[in-house]
Formats: sequence, C-alpha cells, structure tokens
Amino acid sequence: MNHELDAVDRAILNRYQGGFPICERPYQAAAEQLGISEQELITRLQNMLTQKQLSRFGPMYHAERLGGGLSLCAMRIPPDQYDRVTEQVNAFPEVAHNYARDHAFNMWFVLATETPERIGTVLQEIEQLTGFRVYNMPKLQEFFIGLKFEV
Repeated sequence: MNHELDAVDRAILNRYQGGFPICERPYQAAAEQLGISEQELITRLQNMLTQKQLSRFGPMYHAERLGGGLSLCAMRIPPDQYDRVTEQVNAFPEVAHNYARDHAFNMWFVLATETPERIGTVLQEIEQLTGFRVYNMPKLQEFFIGLKFEV
C-alpha cells in the first residue's frame, strides 16, 4: 500500500539529500532538527524505502579517495533476458545505481570496488555469470554537479 508523502516526509527528503549529521547519534540529531523522535525518523525512512519512495538511504563514498576503484559500465541485454541479468548484476555488492536505458546499451551501472585492480575481476565475473559483455568506461575527468530535488 502506497502512502502520500506528508509534510514531515517531505522535510526529511528536502533537508537531508545533501548530507546527514556526523555525530555519535546521527538519527537522533536529525530527528531533533525536524522536531520528531529518533524512532519516528527511522520508521519514516524505513517506510519510504519499503514503499519505493526512496531507492536508497545511506552515505555516498568517494571510492577512489578511499583507495578503491570506480567505473561506469554498460551492457546490451536482450529484452527477454533483462530481468534475469538485472538480478545477477545487482547481486554483486560492488554494483550501484543500475539503470535501464532506451538504447542499444540498455543497462548502465556504476561499479565501486575496494581496489582499482578489482574492477577488472568483477567485470569478468559479471560477464561469466550473465553471458554478456560488460563495457567498462572509467572516468577520465571528474565534474561535480550538485543535484537536489525539492519534494
């Protein structure tokens, strides 16, 4: 059952898209800023995730600054196999932000690994599991685009 976002849900989304308190009790600090209890904030976030009103809630790490690898990847998947391959690709913990596109390359995802060398290994594992080639497109230059959606 889908529920409408109320004023508190919208306040949560609008306030914390760009960052969350960094402290010993971040949910408690955020809840106090919103004028609600810590448990209510956690419950509301869980509900929005369950209802698919949020696709994820958590930190965004800069993998390369932490010594890891990061790459944009694309695949060409026949429509009749798309769901199967999506499940297989998304089962890899290194895969994030997997999106369907209306293009010959119809699956795009970000690969974030603990080490730069692991990128190639995970790509091979995905290819072996799915039976489809993964096109690796590591970034050449980084651009920061701040994107925030007011709800």
